Amino acid sequence: MSTSPIKVFITGAANGLAEVREGLADHPDVELVGTAADPSKAGAKLAESSAQVILHGTTATEHVPTDEIESIRGVTAAPIVLVTSASANAILSEALAAGIFDVVLLPQLTDGIVFTIKKANSLAAGRGSSTTSKGASTIDGKTVTLFSPKGGAGKTVLAANLACVFARHQGKRTLLLDLDLQFGDAAIMMGIEPEKTIYDLVMARRELDSDALAGYVTAHQSGVHVLPAPMRPEDAELVTEERLGHLFSVAKECYDVIVVDTPPFFHGPVLATLDRTDQLLLVASLDVPAIKNIKLTMQTLDLLHYPAERRHLLLNRSGSKVGLKPQEIERALDIKVEFEVPLDREVAVAVNRGVPIALSAPKSPVAKALADVADVLVPASGSPADGSKPKGKFLKRG
Repeated sequence: MSTSPIKVFITGAANGLAEVREGLADHPDVELVGTAADPSKAGAKLAESSAQVILHGTTATEHVPTDEIESIRGVTAAPIVLVTSASANAILSEALAAGIFDVVLLPQLTDGIVFTIKKANSLAAGRGSSTTSKGASTIDGKTVTLFSPKGGAGKTVLAANLACVFARHQGKRTLLLDLDLQFGDAAIMMGIEPEKTIYDLVMARRELDSDALAGYVTAHQSGVHVLPAPMRPEDAELVTEERLGHLFSVAKECYDVIVVDTPPFFHGPVLATLDRTDQLLLVASLDVPAIKNIKLTMQTLDLLHYPAERRHLLLNRSGSKVGLKPQEIERALDIKVEFEVPLDREVAVAVNRGVPIALSAPKSPVAKALADVADVLVPASGSPADGSKPKGKFLKRG
């Protein structure tokens, strides 16, 4: 089952915009629903198009074309992507301050533009869901996403244990969300056999709210609630970005912390998650291929304008004598190794037992290191553990 093409309306003018239009016309993920050189004269046409994303071309070099943007906003709430052949950096900050989703510099590969269109549509879907969620309560939960571009870095083990630390050490209401949708192992790491997964959630006809979400999570003895990946790899494509955006909106009203495990590549659900991520933990191992892939990841995050202050580099299995030192990694990546989790054979034992080491050996160096990570990413102040009243609605299974 494939998702419907995203409806795109193109306005304005820019060098190279005609080539963009031609490229998008043949792309299976996009449906062009109209064009207009002058947005001020396209009111009815634009309003009737049901466009989900607006591409607006401009020849401006220093300032956002405010009048043109306001003409578009007068008839549609769809996110606007500014397209220009001038320097994107010159107007980027002004554009973002004006609520424009992104600025694309031409020439650009069609797939790169489609990438931005999908990201804009995904973010818009999540914002729309948050305003219609039952109760319209304030979103307070923090999302901590773990990402590694190379398999075998220990990311899932860290995600499971970090969730346990948040729940046990900090007393926070914690959701562990497995978005490695084809081959997720979060349930195995937690030693649970879930009755339902995220697949059941997205296939349900019932409107998703806090009560409905409670029926799909599995409670772990640590206090962590787990929403596992689908049982079958072929079901992964049914977890759409729109449905995922709604899930985050509801979950942030119910949990203090959402820990997200991800696959080792960027795709729609990961992009949708990044848009809602408060702290991104990049997991690296002590080998050259892993460091090379982390460097490429950093470059991709720069292209996505993901804030540098929200990125944190964690070196897993630190202390192993393999010829690489943290200082060398810092020089190669131009980023500080903020966290180090030591090598410990007991981690493998805990994995095979299905008991997170944060529970089986809470005084171990690994558990202590993850407690430090948790305290930095989501400080304990304001959590139920310090005596304050819990926020939102705590989910219970019964």
